[in-house]
Amino acid sequence: MLIVRTFRIMTAMALLVTTAPAGAAKIEIVMQNLVITPAEVQAKVGDTIEWVNKDIVAHTATTQQSGDFDVMLPANKSGSFVLNKAGTFPYSCRFHPNMKATLVVAP
Repeated sequence: MLIVRTFRIMTAMALLVTTAPAGAAKIEIVMQNLVITPAEVQAKVGDTIEWVNKDIVAHTATTQQSGDFDVMLPANKSGSFVLNKAGTFPYSCRFHPNMKATLVVAP
């Protein structure tokens, strides 16, 4: 009886471990030569987006409609944001509106 009970507990623990969500990712997006690369990123809630500004001028990563994020990126610096909700988020640089990209965030 004890062996059966121990086996059931170990099986339940193994199922919990294998169904646990994967750790959050850190995703790098580069701003260089007034271009955002990649232009579309797939991510998940909890992931961290790090924008790296390789230009000699400041940029922002600003959602166009939702107001969900507005990250200031001084010249040759980086900034980050932890994704806190699912959805599709078009964004651009407030200083250079032709710099556009999209984050697609899954739950």
